[in-house]
Amino acid sequence: MPLGEEIEAYEVEILDGATVKRVLSTATPSAVYTAAQQTADWGAPLGPGDSVTIRIYQLSALVGRGAPKTVTLTF
Repeated sequence: MPLGEEIEAYEVEILDGATVKRVLSTATPSAVYTAAQQTADWGAPLGPGDSVTIRIYQLSALVGRGAPKTVTLTF
């Protein structure tokens, strides 16, 4: 398990500026932001030329959310 945790768990925040549009929870080091979720959040699926900023947290049984990693993805 990553960093010695008993379980593997992550939360991914989808951001619009400083506003959290959606939180995805996953038990693997990958998450899927579906076209339906994108449409609900942005009015249409993201496409070429679009970008989205995400913040990723590993969850810990001892401390909860760890320090976030923030990245911007460009399509």
